[in-house]
Amino acid sequence: MTKQNKKFFITLAAAAAVVVIFLMMGPFYIINEGYQAVVTRFGGIVSTHTEAGLYFRIPFIDQVTTYPKLVLSLDGDSQRIPTKENQFIIVDTTSRWKITSPAKFYQSFKTLDNAYNKLSDIIDSSTRTVITQNRLSEIVRSSNIINERTAIQADDKDEETKEIESLVNVNNVNESVSKGRNELCRQMTAEANKLVPEYGIELIDIVPRQIKYSDELTESVYNRMIKERNQVAQAYRSLGEGKKAEWMGKLENEKRTIQSEAYRKSEEIKGEADAKAARIYAEAYNKDPEFYNFWKSMESYKSTLKDSNATYSTNMDYFKYLYSPNGR
Repeated sequence: MTKQNKKFFITLAAAAAVVVIFLMMGPFYIINEGYQAVVTRFGGIVSTHTEAGLYFRIPFIDQVTTYPKLVLSLDGDSQRIPTKENQFIIVDTTSRWKITSPAKFYQSFKTLDNAYNKLSDIIDSSTRTVITQNRLSEIVRSSNIINERTAIQADDKDEETKEIESLVNVNNVNESVSKGRNELCRQMTAEANKLVPEYGIELIDIVPRQIKYSDELTESVYNRMIKERNQVAQAYRSLGEGKKAEWMGKLENEKRTIQSEAYRKSEEIKGEADAKAARIYAEAYNKDPEFYNFWKSMESYKSTLKDSNATYSTNMDYFKYLYSPNGR
């Protein structure tokens, strides 16, 4: 091997070694599908990449920070919030968001944990703002379908149930909603989106994951339900007493009617019997007046002198048939 060839191979080997060392220093990096990256040099942003692929950087000088492009979720902490009527509820929200500008996001937060903390504060604030401006019914309901169903059921109720509800002034019609929970969710999202764009974030939605009544509101609802049920029970008792009195009155009227009719019938029968007896007496008198008078006197003695210890004069005309020498 000549001296010139030897020098060539040494140069080639040195160049290869430099290339290997350079490659070992990591001048290339890969952005996977679903991720984006920010390249910084001495703390300043030099480039951003939002598409997957192989990219070059200056080893040991350029730093690459990757962020997900996918939609992320954030579950907020439970909050105790007053409604427009000053009724406290416990609201637990969840939200979806994504990074739209990796450069702004890096400048604002650097890490996802910092973003979660800031975004949580923004979501809590927007949730509180919207809820305090609206009634409880708007927060827990999305439509008036319950009112429509109640109206249909009301038409199917019997008269007694309607009377009971009128007595206790039961209002089965819930307060109508003009916005509903879905609209309030859009308002919460819009309120939060006024702040997050400057951080390179887009907030997709905020949804109440759970809404619970506070202990005070729960107790108030239970007490109102108990009071209403007691009123309904009392109304049923009152209605029952009224029905009882009504039926007792009807029975008494029927009793009086029956008794009156029976008395009329008895008097009618007695009248007929008296008339018949009078007719028989008259016929007997016409046949033998003297005997008739005698028989009537005997009947009278039986009733007037029975068990009597009184002393009577024999000269009385009343005893003419009793003491007459002729027996007449």
